[in-house]
Order: sequence, then C-alpha cells, then structure tokens
Amino acid sequence: MLHSPLTNNKIDFSMQEQKPQEECGVFGIYCKDPSANPAYACYNGLLALQHRGQESCGIAVNHDGLISCKKDMGLVSEVFNHKDIKNLPGQMGVAHVRYSQEDDNARENAQPLMMRYVKGALALAYNGVLTNAYELKNELERRGSIFQTTIDPEIISYLIARERVREPSIEDAIRCVIPQLRGAYSMVLMSPQKLIAVRDPQGFKPLCMGKIDEDTYVFASESCALDAVGAELVRDVEPGEIIIISHKGMRSLRAEVPSKKSFCIFEYIYFARTDSILEGVSVYEARKESGRLLARQHPVEADMVIGVPESGIDAAIGYSEESGIPYEKGIVKNNYIGRTFIKPTQAERERSVRIKLNSLSTAIKGKRVVMLDDSIVRGTTSARIVKMLKDAGAAEVHLRISSPPFLWACHYGTDIPSRKDLVAANHTIEEITKMTGADSLGYLELDSLKEILKGKDVGYCDACFSGNYPQEIPERLLSGKGDRYCQPIKRF
Repeated sequence: MLHSPLTNNKIDFSMQEQKPQEECGVFGIYCKDPSANPAYACYNGLLALQHRGQESCGIAVNHDGLISCKKDMGLVSEVFNHKDIKNLPGQMGVAHVRYSQEDDNARENAQPLMMRYVKGALALAYNGVLTNAYELKNELERRGSIFQTTIDPEIISYLIARERVREPSIEDAIRCVIPQLRGAYSMVLMSPQKLIAVRDPQGFKPLCMGKIDEDTYVFASESCALDAVGAELVRDVEPGEIIIISHKGMRSLRAEVPSKKSFCIFEYIYFARTDSILEGVSVYEARKESGRLLARQHPVEADMVIGVPESGIDAAIGYSEESGIPYEKGIVKNNYIGRTFIKPTQAERERSVRIKLNSLSTAIKGKRVVMLDDSIVRGTTSARIVKMLKDAGAAEVHLRISSPPFLWACHYGTDIPSRKDLVAANHTIEEITKMTGADSLGYLELDSLKEILKGKDVGYCDACFSGNYPQEIPERLLSGKGDRYCQPIKRF
C-alpha cells in the first residue's frame, strides 16, 4: 500500500501548503541630488520585491552621515505610512523584505541590520545563507562577541568591523571578508559616505544595478524593482564584485576568490517576478519555454491548458502555444490572502486550498485539462488542486511540472526541506501520480534546464534537482543532524 501524506493525520497542513520560499529581497539607492527622496524610492522598490518576503521589512536612510532606520514585522504597506517616509530624509538608503523560517521569525531579525563600531555606522540588507555560519559564529563568540540576532548579517557585520580596523576603507574590509564566507549571498551596505553592493563569488543570488540619471544609482534583487522607481537596468552585479558608490562616482573591486558561476535556476522557475530580467534572460520567456519543452516531452490529448497562479500561468501559455491546445483560465487566485491564514480544524485545513485558489467550473466541466504548476514539494497542494478541479467536473486532469523533481535539500537560501519530506525523493512517478489523483504526470527533464535560458550562457545551480552542490556542504547539514548555527545533534 502506498503511504500518502494526504492520509497522515499528524501532518501539519499549514506547512504542506507552502511553496519553496526565497529568503529575502534587497534594495539600495544613492542620490547625489540633496533634494532627492531615497526613502520613497526604497518604499516603492520594496513593494515591487514583496513577493520575496512577507514577514518583515525595513528602510535605513543616510542623511549627511547620520543613519536612521525603521523596520518591523509585516508587509511593506502595513509597516510604512506617509509620515514614516517623510521622517526619513537623506541622500541614500538601503531596504529589505524578509522571508524567514518559523524558528527565527522575530522582530530583532528584521533588516536592514544597523551597527555602530569604532569606525562609524553601518546598515546592511542581505539575501542569502552562509553554510559556514556555525564555524564563523563560534569563532567570534570565543573572541567575546555577543549576538543579538540569529541572522547571517550580524556575523558578516562583526567580520567587516574587525577587518575595517586594519584596512584603509570599508570596501577593502569587505574584500578581506569575502574569502571567509561560504554560501550564497547578495547584499547592499551603507556607510556614512558610501553605498556598496556585494555579490558572492559564485553568483547564487540575483543582484542588478540601474540608473535613474547620471548621478543616481539603484541596486535591487530583481529588475522589476528598478522599473518601479523609474531606473534603467544597466547590468547585473558580477559574482565576487564589490561596487562602491560615493560622491566620487562609481568604482568596482573584485574579491580574489576562484569560483564557478552558480546562479539559482529556481529564480526562473518560481521565485522571480514574471516581469524581471535576470542575467540577461526574461523570466517570462524562460517560463514559457519550460511549457513548450513540457509539451514536447509529455504530450497528451486534452481540451484545454490551465496554469496554477502565478508562475504556472506563463508555463501554461508556452504549453498551449507548442501543443495547439487552447489556453484557458481555469483557476482564480485570491490576491488578498497572505502566505498564512487561520485553519482551526482538520476539516478546514483540508479545504483551505479553496481560500487561496478556486476553480472556474463553467470553463472546465466535462473537459480534459492539462494543469501546469512550477513544482511539487510534498505533493499535498497538488493533490488538493487536482481534487478541486475534478470536483468541479473536469473529466481528466493531466499534471505537468515546469521543473524537474525535487530530490535534494537546498542549502543556499531556499527552504526546500530535507529529503525525507520531498515526495519525489521517496516515491516513483507512478506513485506520485496516484497520490495526487492526476490522470498523468510529467516533469521537465533535468537536461532541459539549460534550454529555458534561451541560449544564454548562464552558469546555474541545480543542486535541489541533481544533488550536485557547487560548494562543499558541511556533513551536519547534509545528514540533517544539525543546522547552520548548531553543532551536530547527538542521537541517543
């Protein structure tokens, strides 16, 4: 008998419904014109990046060397009002939206992180994960450091402060710190005189640069945030690059760390907003191409193609174009429901998918439906959507996934769980098809990932699909017997 997570009463269904989440989004702006309003630009930039984090947000602004910050738990529109923005004057700013794991979702972990040390003040907005966080934190604590948060930026800030005492500038201190870090990260930092953008040597996390005019520079996790403030995309920050903006203009340094570019491929599949351009590739076109590939790899006779909002829609359009099967809107999303909501009973948990998504029964009744979604993690959400469509009268539901099967945990900032919780790592395609209730199931082939990049030479990381991690991962993380901040857990 198949063991299906749908029948396990001990499962926390609030966890089962979550898609993989990206850690954070960052934004930074430097305005040479003293009449500019960087706080307002930061606010608009964060609204454009809200999909990258909904737990907390913050804006720090530099006014003639004095850095002020407001941050709190909640959405950008909930935390900031007109008065807040008016009370944050300055010439440059950094901003942040955050998604967190349940065990570190606390106000003190909200960013930007503010620190004061012997050389002045520093504000840091960070996106990523350090795989050697335990080793670094342990070494700092042994030297007397006291930590107030459970986030990587505090570790990085301590390291920068330590190096800055010996180095002639903040950027030289950062260049000395980068070789000490392992993992994936992009960040924007603000000192009393400079705005600095940094990307890890393997370029796991996205970070791009734009300009509004000759003297106004903008950095953001995605180009859609540049569009939101009227900035023109100039280029991506290169892996291992440190870009410094000051009254002297822009200059760039490189960290002397040999590496191979490993951009997160899941940005194209799910994380990024559909109107963003990453590494020169349109996210929209990449998702459409994944749908076209699926139509060739897993054809089926059907009456209509639909997509699961939001990222599944683009893939569905591509599947329709390639197969000739009409694209229809078969699922409606409630855009006013957050990532979490109250589900008081087991019965309500099992019906809760309808709160976020509902079927258009008049469109799908009696039809053979091809349903495009971006991924399957544990399988329960897919099963509920398939059941919802069949309850609405769909004659058949053929499930097509615009990514390969999740087989491995991610250690670079995506909360893809351990292998024991990944349905594809523990069941065959036939078993997953039966568990979801679909009439057929097809995943994008692993070798096809490079094809969705439209011929661009983007070195990418696909470790969550292939198990080929670009960096050595500590054994305690691979085994699941410890976490990034703890020693291996002893099992008795």
